[in-house]
Amino acid sequence: MEVSSDRPSISPSLSLCMIVRNEAENLVDCLNSIIDFVDQIVILDTGSTDNTCEIAHQYGAQVEHFIWCDDFSAARNAALKFVTGDWVLVLDADERLTPEIKPEILTAIRDPHRLVINLFRDEVVATQSPYSLVSRLFRRHPNINFQRPYHAMIDDSVEALLQIESHWKIVTLDPIALLHYGYQPELINSRDKFTKARTTMEGFLHQNPNDPYVCSKLGALYCDLGLHDEGKLLLERGLEATTIDSATRYELHYHLASVYTKANQIQAADEHFQLAIEQSIPDKLKLGAIVNWGALRQMNDDLETAAWIYSEAIAIDSSCAIAHYNLGMTQKAMGDFEAAIESYNCAIAINSENPESYQNLGVVLMKLGRVPESLNSFRTAIGLYKTMDSIEGDRLLRSLSEMGFEI
Repeated sequence: MEVSSDRPSISPSLSLCMIVRNEAENLVDCLNSIIDFVDQIVILDTGSTDNTCEIAHQYGAQVEHFIWCDDFSAARNAALKFVTGDWVLVLDADERLTPEIKPEILTAIRDPHRLVINLFRDEVVATQSPYSLVSRLFRRHPNINFQRPYHAMIDDSVEALLQIESHWKIVTLDPIALLHYGYQPELINSRDKFTKARTTMEGFLHQNPNDPYVCSKLGALYCDLGLHDEGKLLLERGLEATTIDSATRYELHYHLASVYTKANQIQAADEHFQLAIEQSIPDKLKLGAIVNWGALRQMNDDLETAAWIYSEAIAIDSSCAIAHYNLGMTQKAMGDFEAAIESYNCAIAINSENPESYQNLGVVLMKLGRVPESLNSFRTAIGLYKTMDSIEGDRLLRSLSEMGFEI
C-alpha cells in the first residue's frame, strides 16, 4: 500500500512520525486513520518481535530501527532525523486521527507564521479526565526536539526557540483531533505501564528534583499506586517551583485535591479543586477537576452546589456521561425524580454500557410507579453486570426477588 494524499499541491508537506514496538494489533487502525492524509510515514522500530515492521511496510512507511535505551525523547528525536516534510505529525500506535480534524489541520499549516499546533486528545475510557492537550503537530525546525525521557515533549525546546525567534505563533485547534486508547486497563496491565513510568520518571527526578512537571506526573503516579504520602510530598514540592505553567499548576492542584479527598480533608480538597479550575487553560481540560469537585460537594450533602457544578461541566462538554450521571444522582437525592430520569437517559445515550445508569434509572422509575419501565431498566442493568462478571447483578436480582419481582 502506498502513501497517497488528496491535499492540494500548494499545501505544505506533512510527515507522520512514530516510534513503535510490538504494535501489530494497533498499527493498522492507526495508519488507516492517516493513510490518505500524509505525504510521508516514518516509523522507528525499537525492537519489535511481532510483524509490526511488515505492517508498516505494507502502508509504504519508511521503517528505521533504534536500540531502546529507556528514553522516549531519544527515540523520538532519532525518528525526527528521517522526516522530510514541512510539518510533523507525531502519533502513537494506540492513537487515531479523527476525520473531522483533517480540514482544520490543512488550513492551519498553511499559515507561514505558525510553529506549533496543539491538538485536543480524547482519552477513551478515562472518564475522570476525558481530554488532554498535546503538542503533536509542529513545523520541522532544527531547534525543535523532544525532551524528558518519559512524557516526551517538544515544549521546552519550543519555549527556548521563541526566545530567539519571537515571530512564531502557537495555536490550538478546538475539535477533537486524536482518539487515545492507551488508558484502557487491560493495556496498562499487560504492558506494566506503571512500573516503566515510575522507573523512568524517578531517574529524571533524581537529576531534576524541583521540576514541577515531573513532580506532577510522578506524584500522581505514586497516588495511583497507593503511595499517597510520597505522592502528596511531590505534588507540594511541585507547587513550590518558581516557574510553573498553567497546565502543570492545574494538574498539581487537581491531584492534591484528590489526595485530600481520599484523606477526608474536605476543606483542603475543596480549595485545591477551585484553584485547579481557576487556571488559564481550556475549559475542556478542567472537566476532571470540575466533576470531582461536584462529587466532593455531593458527598457532603451540598446538593444544590453539586447540581450547579455538574451543569457547568455539561455546558462545557455535553458528551460528558459522568457529569449527566452524577447530576442524575444529585437530582434523585433532592427528590427531583423527573429531572433525574432525564439526566440518566442522557448518560445512557452517551454510554449505553454503564449498568449503574440503568440501575439508578430503574430506582427512580419505581419510585414514580412506572413499574414496567423500571423492570426493563433493571433487566438491562443485570445483563450488563453479568457481561462484566460483577456480583452486583446477582445482588440486584436478589433484591428485586425479595420485593416480589421476577426478572
